[in-house]
Amino acid sequence: MKQRFGEYIRELRTKKGMTLTQLGAKLELDSANLSKIENGKREFDEKRLDLLATVFNLSLDELKTEFFSDLFAKKLYENSCSTKALHVAEKKVKYLRQMNVKQESLKL
Repeated sequence: MKQRFGEYIRELRTKKGMTLTQLGAKLELDSANLSKIENGKREFDEKRLDLLATVFNLSLDELKTEFFSDLFAKKLYENSCSTKALHVAEKKVKYLRQMNVKQESLKL
């Protein structure tokens, strides 16, 4: 995806014909804050991803991918990091998962 997460929410909302107020009510946000999220002036709270997935009948995994990829991209951009950081992060995730599996297998 080439758009910010807030733009993605706006696209979903407009395709469904919802107003800011209507979607805000479903996400327990006021329309002003939702507008700021859509315009990139405020971050979307990841605790609301479940609600967002339900409202638009989306896969939570796909929504998490969109949300976190946006966060990672912003951090890389803001800190002038190369995309090599993503490859290193991917390796670290694999390592953490392996460590978790090992710890779980030790618990009897």
